[in-house]
Amino acid sequence: MDGSPEGDHPSPADGSSVTPGAPDAAAVDALPAIASPAPDPHAAAIAAAADTASAARASIATADEDAAVAVTESDPNATAAATATAGRVAAAPARTAVPNTPAIRAAGAPILRGGALAGAVATRTSGATTPVVRPVAGAPAGRAAAGASPSVRATTGGLGSVTRAAAAPATPSTPAVRATTSAAGAPTVRTGTVSVGRSAAPPAVTPTSGTPVLKAAAVTAKATATATTSASASTRGASAAPPAVPADPADAVDVAVTAALPGLPQALSTRARTLAGAVRRRCADLARMESPSGDAPRLNALAEELGAGFAATGATVRREPGPAGDHLVMEWAGEREDLPHLLVVGHHDTVWPAGTLADWPVEESEGRLSGPGVLDMKAGLALLEGAFALLADLGQRPYCPVRLVVVADEEVGSPDGRRLFERQLAGAAAVLGLEPAHPDGRLKTARRGSSRVRLTVTGREAHAGNDAAEGVSAVDELVDQLVAVRGLTRQPGTELNTGRITGGTRANVIAGRAEAELGLRFASAEAQRRTLDTLAHLTALRPGARIRTEVLSSRPTWPERSGNPLLRHVRSLAAVLGQQLDGAPAGGAGDTNLAGARGLPTLDGLGAVGAGPHARHEHIRVDQLAPRIALLAGLLAVPLPRLRGRS
Repeated sequence: MDGSPEGDHPSPADGSSVTPGAPDAAAVDALPAIASPAPDPHAAAIAAAADTASAARASIATADEDAAVAVTESDPNATAAATATAGRVAAAPARTAVPNTPAIRAAGAPILRGGALAGAVATRTSGATTPVVRPVAGAPAGRAAAGASPSVRATTGGLGSVTRAAAAPATPSTPAVRATTSAAGAPTVRTGTVSVGRSAAPPAVTPTSGTPVLKAAAVTAKATATATTSASASTRGASAAPPAVPADPADAVDVAVTAALPGLPQALSTRARTLAGAVRRRCADLARMESPSGDAPRLNALAEELGAGFAATGATVRREPGPAGDHLVMEWAGEREDLPHLLVVGHHDTVWPAGTLADWPVEESEGRLSGPGVLDMKAGLALLEGAFALLADLGQRPYCPVRLVVVADEEVGSPDGRRLFERQLAGAAAVLGLEPAHPDGRLKTARRGSSRVRLTVTGREAHAGNDAAEGVSAVDELVDQLVAVRGLTRQPGTELNTGRITGGTRANVIAGRAEAELGLRFASAEAQRRTLDTLAHLTALRPGARIRTEVLSSRPTWPERSGNPLLRHVRSLAAVLGQQLDGAPAGGAGDTNLAGARGLPTLDGLGAVGAGPHARHEHIRVDQLAPRIALLAGLLAVPLPRLRGRS
């Protein structure tokens, strides 16, 4: 993060009617179906599931038949569709297990890749361990052969078991089952000819030892159908010809939304707590790889490590050479490849010089992990890796395509990384930044503009004792210029920090050259324009001296905007996960300035919660890792709402 300590701004009034901590209906209804979480996976059960894929398929088929019986007892019209579905499940081919990948994957449940089964995760239920098979719809890069798609996706949730047949090749990853609303206004779930209303809450069903999860879901489905028979009699008649599903993906609601709640928040939160320890260790390991801006060998070594970690979660990784170190561009396929991509930005350079670890090692104490670069932003990168690992372990993919840009020069203003990031902005649905949150956990909804400026003064060297009058001191000229420049801070919306001064050779020589590097912050685009124009027209104060102004990097102001729909979406999702979250403007600048200044839906501060970026007390709060992992995983998994008006 190229900025000063942040978090000193009050929470903004964004014009939203949503209260922090309260979910809105759109966010709740967008949650995809997900199987029960695996808080403590067992490798033996997973290996057994891989070795006996045919037995697993038979078990699924049996459970699916039971589900069909449970539903059709309440709705005889569903018999044909349910029987056909069970037959398709039984015929599904097996997947082949692939050896585990490094980094966070090693700490989570192994993933089975390729073929029709995407994963078998052992779920602990009532003291017993029951294998649950969770196929993934579609095949992200590196997981399955080209063109391969699963035959079925089995999930469990509060309203029962949903089995989804593979989509036709012409419409990949299109949900086969949708939630619709009857004419009477009661939401219903349609799968084939089965209609289950949501007007009455179903009784809770807890799987017991030896009870397949899908069978338990079938019992729940039966109870749901029975409970809603009388309550939705008039509605059922009205919904005989349900309205068409909205054509716009932002308006369509997948059946998984209703089926999974409240299972999804529990799954994300529970699995995130399981992964938090691995993410903490990953963060510490990354921080131990020193990566100061401009040190290409160290930055490239870290880029190699990061690429391997993200590739393990299914990403395609591309390295982009830069003059001061390689940048990374990574992509994940989404359930809906036809949707605009979600763009995430981070950086792997830090402000700390090589050798800092010698007297400031990475350490954990009293719930804090401290060390150079641990907050800004090794932890943000580890958190996102953990979020993708969580989704993979739960048999999920991002809802829309995701791109991650990790630049090697953010801490010096992204002079080269900027062009790479800006290329990815075209067509992005939204932009998320992995910079640290405010110290109280709030996200960053706006940023001041910033510029790095170098003032270079040229004088004339001479002997300081014998020929002092013949010389022109560049150091003296620079000092006088800096005194004058300090007056710029009296202008509204401008802050100045003189970060570095060099000049001269020795005490008995009139300095022939001197320079200073200035860091400037701006509250508005006008303040930035006015200040840079003043610096560009500086003139020397003494004869024989020359002064040159060079803008090394510059980021535009990202202004605060009212009625922030992206913040509202994230805040509601956080509430569903049991978190209270809000946003506020930030004092420093970052790469998200480039997106926010253009009016793109943008949020930053989705990295770790802690304090002391660029300072010797830099640290993260370990207890806030799990909530952030769950939040990031939820943001990847659920559809984005409409964030901009129709064109």
